[in-house]
Amino acid sequence: MVSVATLLLLRHGRTTANADGGLAGRRPVELDEIGRAQAAAVGERLKGLPLAAVVTSPLIRCRQTLELAVPQAEPVVEEGLIECGYGSWEGQPLKKLAKEPLWPVVQQHPSAVVFPEGESMAAMAARAVAAVRSWDARVTVEHGPEACWLACSHGDVIKAIVADALGVHLDLFQRIVADPASVTAIRYTPLRPFLVRLNDTGGDLASLVPPPRKRRRRTARTDSDAAVGGGAGAAP
Repeated sequence: MVSVATLLLLRHGRTTANADGGLAGRRPVELDEIGRAQAAAVGERLKGLPLAAVVTSPLIRCRQTLELAVPQAEPVVEEGLIECGYGSWEGQPLKKLAKEPLWPVVQQHPSAVVFPEGESMAAMAARAVAAVRSWDARVTVEHGPEACWLACSHGDVIKAIVADALGVHLDLFQRIVADPASVTAIRYTPLRPFLVRLNDTGGDLASLVPPPRKRRRRTARTDSDAAVGGGAGAAP
């Protein structure tokens, strides 16, 4: 694999809305006690990782997560990582929303969904993907291809970014899971992205830091250095 920067996508910890079964959207809901514990726990996993940059959705639940997880960092607010604009759905119980005619469309054909008085899911996916790809290119230029950086965002936003990395249609993004305080890792190479880790809630993160590049010594070509399809003089 070509040496490239590594993006760590962190979902915020559990909120009061998650606990109550409501759709928070862009409302200023905060982490609950469990969410704070989750943020502190993921902070232990992130210790020792040389984060070249930390960016965040502007919503308070993401900023609170980072305050607990990486208190030494100075996160940069990235509007492209904000939660989907659910419009008049925001603040309502999910049990009630599940009875709406639009609900099955959200689950099965999200690329066609425009929330009442809100944003389309396609627009959310496009601006989120554009944001992380732009930041990844910037981090690579400024800090080198071994850099590791962190972006804190929301469930649907992270799922949309993962769908893009996998090269699957947005209509399949509901098959992807991003739990509270989970970490997902992506590397954007010149030819294709690689999904390195998905919805990780307890694994070792140190292995995600790319090792320093080693200088290759030029050596004489031998018969074992066959080109693709066979070397010179190979049988057809």
